[in-house]
Amino acid sequence: MSTTLAPVRRAPLSAGFNRLWIAAVTSNLADGIGRTAVPLIATTLTRDPALIAGLTAVTFLPWLLFGIPAGILLDRVDRRIAMAVANSLRFAVAALLAVLIASGALTIWWLYAVVLLFGLGETVFDNATTTVVPSLVTRDQLDRANGRMQSAEIVVQNFIATPVAGFLFAAAIVLPVWLTGAGFLVAGLLALSIPAAAARGLRAGERADAAADPSAAVAPRPSFGAVVSFLVHHRFLRAMIVLTSITASALAFAQGSVVLLLLQTLAVPAALIGVVTAGVGVGALVGALISSRLVERFGRGPIMFSSMLVGGVGLLGVGLTGNVCVAIAAYAVGAFGVSVWNVPWGALRQAIVPSDMLGRAMGIVRTIGWGLTPIATVLGGFVARIDLRLPFVIGGAVVVALTLVAVRLLLSAGSQEPAAETLPEGTGS
Repeated sequence: MSTTLAPVRRAPLSAGFNRLWIAAVTSNLADGIGRTAVPLIATTLTRDPALIAGLTAVTFLPWLLFGIPAGILLDRVDRRIAMAVANSLRFAVAALLAVLIASGALTIWWLYAVVLLFGLGETVFDNATTTVVPSLVTRDQLDRANGRMQSAEIVVQNFIATPVAGFLFAAAIVLPVWLTGAGFLVAGLLALSIPAAAARGLRAGERADAAADPSAAVAPRPSFGAVVSFLVHHRFLRAMIVLTSITASALAFAQGSVVLLLLQTLAVPAALIGVVTAGVGVGALVGALISSRLVERFGRGPIMFSSMLVGGVGLLGVGLTGNVCVAIAAYAVGAFGVSVWNVPWGALRQAIVPSDMLGRAMGIVRTIGWGLTPIATVLGGFVARIDLRLPFVIGGAVVVALTLVAVRLLLSAGSQEPAAETLPEGTGS
């Protein structure tokens, strides 16, 4: 007698998560247009690789300066309102940039200031998005939820926003700026529609406890020192924060002058920059879409190790070729690896860190993780003055070496996740 096994049915993600997803998609549309338009605008002001790379460095600088304060803020206020205010301020900055362009008053230093202000808003909006996810899905859905968030970000930024920004820039330099501002404003308003469960970011079991005992809802949160102590004494998180910090710096070192690499070394027309980067986005999209399935099939540890290795090899390949098609293919392979990595690593942090310290913990992790990134990006820009491909060779080689050194740490990731929780009835709205 034969037995047919019924396929495992995945529970749908909640309606509350879907609202968060829509707000994030809209904000990503604005981010994607802005991140493509700003370097192109910069090339009309200077062709110095160091100054162009400096713009990329400035985009990460707010995480160093404001990442922790943003996390403290998000653990104290309604996260939905914080998202709305942050993006409204980014809309105002985009309007200022449009006025500077129209009046002919824009300089590279004004552009640096605009990028810095955009980044300050990003520290609040993006950190809030990450900390809200665990309050809207169960722990066993975290990989899938993060995969959906990342795949949407990749589709919007690489296949919609980036090509659109390139064509708009070719038509009129100010058009992508206005569209960026409009996207930020709409996303901020959409954030207000996210369910009240996202306000404090309580997990499912914690919401049930709060409903049974109202005093639990106003219990004091752990101090900032307690959050730091948790991260320092959690051996796995401590080691992973160091590893990801160095890896992020290597990636930033490689990619700071990628616009000039495409324009000068690979001779890509400015209007087609978005189309070329969309080709790279294919690899990232595939990685985001299949990452949670890969984790289910092979385990979190093996997938985190192999994806990090693939990411480094891809970057290395970009630096070792002068052929535009080969370079794009290698870049896509690297993007695939990074994208696969981001999903389980994001889910793992959300699962391990208690919800009442998640905002501050994420602020600390990102501040440390991206703290060296501005310096690495600027250094990559100076190295690019020698050869625009050289930063990719160095950055890719560093990532490959780090992966091999940290193999035992990465393979242990599968044993770190706590037990799953179940979402109570009625929390999806």
